[in-house]
Formats: sequence, C-alpha cells, structure tokens
Amino acid sequence: MKREALDDWLAWQLAAHPREIELGLGRVATVADRLGLAADRSKVLTVGGTNGKGSCVALSRGLIGARARIGCYTSPHLWRYNERITIDGHPVPDDEIVTAFEAIDAVRGPTPLTFFEWGTLAALWLFKRHDVTVRLLEVGLGGRLDAVNYVDAHAALVTSIGLDHTDWLGDTRDAIGYEKAGIYRAGRPALCADRQPPAGLVDQAHAVGADYRCIGTDFDIVETAGGGWSYHDGDGHIETPIIDGVHRDNLAGAIAAVRALGFEIGEADLARAGRAQRALPGRREMIDGAVPILYDVGHNDEAVALLADALTRQPVTGRTHVVIGMLADKPVEAVGARLADVADCWYPAGLTTITPRGLEGTTLARRLSLSDTAFADPATALSAAREASRPGDRIVVCGSFFTVAQARSPEQ
Repeated sequence: MKREALDDWLAWQLAAHPREIELGLGRVATVADRLGLAADRSKVLTVGGTNGKGSCVALSRGLIGARARIGCYTSPHLWRYNERITIDGHPVPDDEIVTAFEAIDAVRGPTPLTFFEWGTLAALWLFKRHDVTVRLLEVGLGGRLDAVNYVDAHAALVTSIGLDHTDWLGDTRDAIGYEKAGIYRAGRPALCADRQPPAGLVDQAHAVGADYRCIGTDFDIVETAGGGWSYHDGDGHIETPIIDGVHRDNLAGAIAAVRALGFEIGEADLARAGRAQRALPGRREMIDGAVPILYDVGHNDEAVALLADALTRQPVTGRTHVVIGMLADKPVEAVGARLADVADCWYPAGLTTITPRGLEGTTLARRLSLSDTAFADPATALSAAREASRPGDRIVVCGSFFTVAQARSPEQ
C-alpha cells in the first residue's frame, strides 16, 4: 500500500498493529537507537499521572515561554493528529510527520510498532531535527513500560494517582503508583503533585534513588489572606494572583518541575502559563453564549469529582444539562454518582459510531439509572440540550475525549 498522506499512514499503523495497547520498551528502544535518538541532549520533563497530565504540560510550556525551543508530545488528540506534536506551541504539519514516519519505517526492519510507539518515535525524531532545547513528554499509559519512558528525563512529574486503566496497571492505588513511578530516575528530581501519594509510588521513588519531592511537604501553593496564591519550595516563594481556570495542584507541580529544570519563574511567566492552560480545549473549558457550554474530557471518578466540585462552587440560576458519553471500560456508575447532585437534565450519548470502545446511549442510560432519552452520538445529544435550555441554564459536555471531540467544534 502506498502511503503518502498522513491519514494513510495512520490508517496503516492501526491496521498493521491493531492492538491499541501493548506495553514494553523493547520495540521503541530498538528503533530509537537505530534513529540515533539517544544522542539528543535537550532537557526533558516527563509528565505522568492519572489526571492533569496535558494541563501540566501546557502549564510547563507557558512557564518556560520563549527561553527555550520547546517540543511537546501529548495524547490523545481531539480533532487532528498534529495536536500531539507541537514545537513552540505550533502543531507540526502533516508533511513533516509523514517524513518522520518514513524515516522510522526505513530503519525499523521487522520490528512491529503500536500506533502510540509510531507517534512517540516521530515526536522524538522531529524534536531532534528541529533542535528543540526542552522536550515536554506526556506518558500515554502508566509510566514504567510506556514508550515515552525510553527517554531518561532530567525531571519527572506524576500529577495524580487514581483508579483508571486498572486492567493494565493494577486495581489499587499502590499498584498504579508503582507503575507511574517508573518514570523517576536515580539522582534526578522526582515530583509528585498528589497530596496523598500511595506507598507504591513513594517506595519505588526511594528504591531507584530518585530525588523525591511531594506537594504539601517539599513544595506547595496556598491561598493567601489577600486572595492570591503563594507558591513555596526549598528555594523560596512566588506570589501570584489566583489564576482563573487553573487547578492549583497542577500549577504547583508544573512550577516545581520547571524550577527543577533550572528555570526561574516570575509573575509574567505565571500569567503566560494561565493563558496556555486556558487555551487547552476540553479541560473544564467554558464557551460563553446565551447558554454557556462547559466541555470537560474527564472520564474517571477522580476527574469527574473535580468537575462536580467546580460546578457546585459556581451555581447557575437555571438548570444544568449534562451531555455525557463514555467508554465501556470506565466507571460509569461512579461518574454518575458524582454528577447526580448537579445535573438537572441528562442526555446520555452513544459513542459506538465513533469508537468500538464506546457504550451505546441506551446502555449508558441504563447504567446511570436514567429514564431520559438516549441519543446516538454526542452531537445529537448536544443539539437536544441546546433546544431544551433557556437563559440562566448551562450545558456540561463530559465523560470522554471522544464525547468532547464530536460535540465541540474546533472553530469554537
């Protein structure tokens, strides 16, 4: 099959290696070494965790700003594959990603690669080609055996540890914490922004000899009497007004990580970080209008708990309409329980037309114990929510990256 367009390459990768997840470093290390990627000497921050990874990458990019040429590798994307690989905030164009895939294919020989491994290698190859000086790498799944962990990070941040992907990572926070701590390295800063880190993570950090630092003990952000935020660590304090749309613990983790890379941070850097976070679509993102719409990609108990708390703290005079679509392996009942007190009207949406991993709308409604009408897909559900809403109401679209991607127009 001739592969010229990016979409052709992506379709071929999925067909050639249909298993979406196959953890292990052997394949990616073999090909990366043939590409000479180990010779890249740019600074690296690897970000893992259950929730908040993409936000922490965006915050870190904003904090560093123009002081470095920054390559970011994140996943998944919402609309275009190029969102995964950016340089100085700009998605790498199709033709350059295709060139990277061609370079990988030319050296990989018989080594099979997963869809994620292709993307990881392409990002690393492009960052080296463009002389990136700081690489911000988001873990895809877990940490210890994730393709991103081929790179020895100068600093590593674990944002949070929750129960997600339990089939792969284990069904306890200890087991999951151990996997996520796999990105830590001996003698290097190992940050954790989870206020209750499980023993599995802490023990592994110490076992590898990492320079372990945890929020609440070694660094923190607290609210001041004057209504601002104050960050502190062993090197001093940073004062800032409260930054709207930014989760305080994520910001603390990002500041600690960026300082660990050797960058000083001032008030202008914090303001820029806030803008970078707010520009990230689908992370508790509010689109204003006659009836505002909040989009959130949170899809597990911990993420939706934060969403529900934010909705509770910012009530509306009217009703809250919840458009929700979820994958079959997610904790549907727990998510529903979190939203029960804030949702007035439900619009369960099917995802089976978008991904084979999705739930049908009727199945989702049943698992949420809803008698509300189910919809074929998120776009149809959002249309119904808009039709039923009135000024003073709000609409919340949540439950999955797939839900937000289909419901929210990229032009919004």
